[in-house]
Amino acid sequence: MVIGRHIQTLPVHQRRRLAEAFDTGELPDRPGRTALRSALTLRGNVDGLLGDLSEDLADLARVGITGRAVAAWVRSVDEASAGVPSPDLVWSGPEVPGLPARDTRRVYEELFDGAKRSVWVSTYAYFDGPQAFAHLAQRLDDSPGLRVTILLNIQRARGDTTAADQLVRRFTNQFWGKDWPGSSKPAVYYDPRSLDPSGPSGVLHAKAVVVDDEAVFVTSANLTEAALDRNIELGVLIRHRVLATSVANHFQGLIDTHLLSPLPTS
Repeated sequence: MVIGRHIQTLPVHQRRRLAEAFDTGELPDRPGRTALRSALTLRGNVDGLLGDLSEDLADLARVGITGRAVAAWVRSVDEASAGVPSPDLVWSGPEVPGLPARDTRRVYEELFDGAKRSVWVSTYAYFDGPQAFAHLAQRLDDSPGLRVTILLNIQRARGDTTAADQLVRRFTNQFWGKDWPGSSKPAVYYDPRSLDPSGPSGVLHAKAVVVDDEAVFVTSANLTEAALDRNIELGVLIRHRVLATSVANHFQGLIDTHLLSPLPTS
């Protein structure tokens, strides 16, 4: 039997919250289900999860680990696996009772809020630019030293024979004039293959965020209200420097080899 196996499979943010609650005394040495639900801000029918956590805590208590010692045990387990990526599943859409998961919109906002040096954002589509980019634009305005790079897809409507440079100009005017809500401008790049008048030979379809070369979030969700809140979308958030740097370097390589083109700034 693996002691504490259900605690170990909690999302990272919930493990940290559990440890903090024991450290501060918010949770007693032997917490009941109601106290656990409150400390972890669990919603809906989570009786199965609460039962599993209670079982884990009972197992730990039998070997003398209670209260603040649980917090120390949780942190020691996390430290022991520090070199291994610890993914959080991130979902949009209806919640499934008893299955803890992170929320797509909240993860986007938390990543942007915590960014100190750099943010990469890649998305295939967005709707309502002022709302979609509001959080990121505010963070950029508040942090002059932050480097923000956005990778977008410019779509050619079916049957549209407009020259590619005119489509880029149209998109540029729309993006800076109406879609981007901040006063500071990010660097923006697009995939020129999507503008091939004979039909796209390929498009930028990746949906991902990389922050400070330390955290990477890969998701099926575009930057749209439906994808962030209503659709069933799935993503993985991993805080791992090697993986995050690898994704950022690949994006930079696409730019350096001119496979992605810069959007004019005006």
